[in-house]
Amino acid sequence: MDRRRFLSIGTAGLAVAAVPGVAFGQPAAAYGRLLVLVELKGGNDGLNTVVPYADPAYYALRPRLAVRREDVIPLDERAGLHPALEPLAASWKSGDLAIVQGLGYPQPNLSHFRSIEIWDTASKANEYLGDGWLARAFVAKPVPASYAADGIVVGSSEFGPLAGPGTRAIALNDTDQFLRQARLAGGTAKRGNASLNHILKVQDDISQAAAQLNPNIAFRTEFPRTPFGNAVRTAAQLAANPAGIGAIRLTLNGFDTHQNQPQVHQRLLKDFADGLSALKGALVEVNRWNSTLVMTYAEFGRRPQENNSNGTDHGTAAAHFVTGGLVRGGLYGAAPRLDRLEGGNLQHSVDFRSLYATALEKWWGVDSKGPLRGRYPVVDLLKV
Repeated sequence: MDRRRFLSIGTAGLAVAAVPGVAFGQPAAAYGRLLVLVELKGGNDGLNTVVPYADPAYYALRPRLAVRREDVIPLDERAGLHPALEPLAASWKSGDLAIVQGLGYPQPNLSHFRSIEIWDTASKANEYLGDGWLARAFVAKPVPASYAADGIVVGSSEFGPLAGPGTRAIALNDTDQFLRQARLAGGTAKRGNASLNHILKVQDDISQAAAQLNPNIAFRTEFPRTPFGNAVRTAAQLAANPAGIGAIRLTLNGFDTHQNQPQVHQRLLKDFADGLSALKGALVEVNRWNSTLVMTYAEFGRRPQENNSNGTDHGTAAAHFVTGGLVRGGLYGAAPRLDRLEGGNLQHSVDFRSLYATALEKWWGVDSKGPLRGRYPVVDLLKV
């Protein structure tokens, strides 16, 4: 990111207050625990991720794409993981990996842009909101002023659930790069032009935030040498830093698998599983695993029936992962009913806002009714 781009992002709401760090042993207010969101961008195929291998309808709908029963990593007598997710098997066995089946919402929209907007803003299908659900939560219950940022977006310039006025959010790809560019932004003096003064103030605020995000942390954990692995490394550095952060959002791109899905999806799931495994290892190292909650989300799943291009088209509900040291592992929600499709797509069994309510109410102790514009039952998957 060049200097001009860096400043333009700064003026779009990245300013962060100058504040002292906080110690992990003294968690502050509602946000003493960290939330990490992982967006599976493009719409992950839930049926080939958490495979209903005991259902003959699955193999009938996907004669070419179905994961062979003998290749599945069994979770129980009906469902199992795609073999590329083998790095997550240890978390499943240790009981800190939960899988929420059938996550979706009523009247689903199959447009990438509209559906991810619904997930990011926690809106109803016919409701248009301008700010993200996390941004509303941080307005309703502010993150401590002592924190370096409300939230940090890694690997994307889109703020998603963190978008909104008044949110102290930062978008960056790499902490080292952020620090270098923050140093370029420092040492400014006021000028007579009001617009210029605003930019200069943003520069100063960014520089002050960067002073707390020192990435000089040596992990024994080995991170995957992939773009997602680099993002995970950055997230681990941020989580291990004494400067407080409310939430971190990561993005793994490429899940819009309309064609040639088997090879693409296997690579993506391996990237995802390797990254999550490394994140767990790093957070265990720095004693942050029990104070971190990781949740996946995507705009939608894929259609149960394969298409003619050896892929799958836009669908509806899908399985998603929740992990962390205080997660009560297991399968949640209802198994996919391939005999009760609506318009050829799966019906959802858990409203995605219930997962958000779980993070707000159970993880942070924040009343979810305002941020989610309604009351949704929590999913009982946390030991808190």
